[in-house]
Amino acid sequence: MSEKKEVKKTENPGFFARAKSWVTALPGRIANAFKNMVAELKKVAWPSKKDLINYSVVVIGFVVALAIIVGVLDTASSFLVKKLIEL
Repeated sequence: MSEKKEVKKTENPGFFARAKSWVTALPGRIANAFKNMVAELKKVAWPSKKDLINYSVVVIGFVVALAIIVGVLDTASSFLVKKLIEL
C-alpha cells in the first residue's frame, strides 16, 4: 500500500483582501515617508546667506552668458540660412 502524504496548501489572500490591506496600510506608509524626509532634511548642511547669494549670482551670470551665446549663434545661423536661400 502506498500512503499519500497530504500536502496542505496555503491559500494566498484574494485580490480584495490584498487591496484592503494595501489601503489600510497607506496612511502609515505616507506618514513614514514624511518622517524619513524630515529626518533627512535635518542632516542637510544648509548654506549661509552669503554663500547662497554668491551661488545665485554665479548661476544668474552663467545663464545670462549662455543666453547671449545662444542668441549670437541663432542670429548668425539665421543670417547664413537667409543668404543661402537667396543664392
